[in-house]
Amino acid sequence: MDWGTLQGVLSGVNKYSTGFGRIWLSVVFIFRVLVYVVAAESVWGDEQSDFVCNTLQPGCSNTCYDHYFPISHIRLWALQLICITTPSLLVVLHVAYRKERERKHKMKYGENCTQLYKNTGKKHGGLWWTYLMSLIFKTAFEAGSLYILHCVYAQFYLPRLVKCPMSPCPNIVDCYIAKPTEKRIFTYFMVGGSSVCIILNISEILYLIFKRCFKFCNKKLKKEEVSLSKAKRNVLLRESIEKQSQ
Repeated sequence: MDWGTLQGVLSGVNKYSTGFGRIWLSVVFIFRVLVYVVAAESVWGDEQSDFVCNTLQPGCSNTCYDHYFPISHIRLWALQLICITTPSLLVVLHVAYRKERERKHKMKYGENCTQLYKNTGKKHGGLWWTYLMSLIFKTAFEAGSLYILHCVYAQFYLPRLVKCPMSPCPNIVDCYIAKPTEKRIFTYFMVGGSSVCIILNISEILYLIFKRCFKFCNKKLKKEEVSLSKAKRNVLLRESIEKQSQ
């Protein structure tokens, strides 16, 4: 996969992101994608050939490897990174749709016509909902990937030795995982990065919701103040009219 192209596309999301979103993007590409590209293949390498069992029985090593490694770590992380970055493209596509709609509107009514959007990248209306849904999807994908990894590999732990009773092994055979400590540290690092991203996503969701509620309440208070000031003016005007009539 060309991670550089994906990074270039998602960098455009920075223009429409909050502070939490910019931090999230930095964590994803610096502490996850970069580490994945640089270290994943060197740490895991050819997992199946490095999985050695103390038997020469044909098919035994393959069966045991499939039992203990039903999902490859690096493929699961690649799928996870794709899934968590793709929802951000929804925001870019929505902004592009707004720009195209604005362009067609100007072509139809002229350059001096009223703009459909004061700022095509401002998070209000449908774009606010698109941005919020992208955060929810990213959080769900992150949590789902961690849950799958936890279920497949109990507590993200990789032992040095596993005992395999699977057929066609003649008996319970010992199988050895290559570089288990290094893989364990790498796994903890990737899980930690994923957890930080989940926290950032949840924080950004709460920030957007509270900000929206604050704006709504502030607008409501302003309307009430305007209505009260109008009522006071009406009362004063009525009182002045009554004094003049007397």
